[in-house]
Amino acid sequence: MFGKIPRTSAQMSLFAGFLPAVRGTDMRILLALLCVVFLTTGAEAQALKSGDSLSITVLQDPKLDRTVVVDPAGEIAFPLAGHIRARGLTPLGLENILKNKLKNNYKDENLDVTVAVLNSPKEIPEDDLKPKIFITGEIIKPGSYVVRQKTTLMQAIALAGGIGPFAAKNRIQVRRKGPGGDETIFMFNYRAYEAGDDLEGNITLRAGDVIMVPERRLFE
Repeated sequence: MFGKIPRTSAQMSLFAGFLPAVRGTDMRILLALLCVVFLTTGAEAQALKSGDSLSITVLQDPKLDRTVVVDPAGEIAFPLAGHIRARGLTPLGLENILKNKLKNNYKDENLDVTVAVLNSPKEIPEDDLKPKIFITGEIIKPGSYVVRQKTTLMQAIALAGGIGPFAAKNRIQVRRKGPGGDETIFMFNYRAYEAGDDLEGNITLRAGDVIMVPERRLFE
């Protein structure tokens, strides 16, 4: 009814002059539209950061719908798309990347992918930070978990509800950053552990460790 709503300063000044001519119901509708525009603009400008909990939905394939957490490295893991650097992107920017990575798997290239921020933790003082581990990928309850005592990899997986139905059980990783920034990767074979082997792979975790449970490949 009103066409595109202006957003620039000059346009808004002109638009403000138009407001007195609008009355009653039209005024209420117009104000509601303005609120939607400004809220949408703010959401699109929000930059993702480590610790953000995201709800990702794919209209064409609901079994991909899940909640993921941006890990300390600024990445998320998503089936068929692999690991994506999300930190610094807006939710809309992440949506576009996911669409590009997923479109080759579906006949309909116009995928409807939605990214919503469920929880964006506030900045807290360094002294208030608690030692945490992070679990991401094909896990039932991905997220960060406070470690107050010695915790093994299997205990952490249990805390997170166990591995998901699409998990590559033999390729679980624990990524650990050293003091100099170097990263050490520990591989763990969940299937072998279940069979009584690879007991050494059930390492004791340290604060900051990232457990990554990848999606299994075809016929894996």
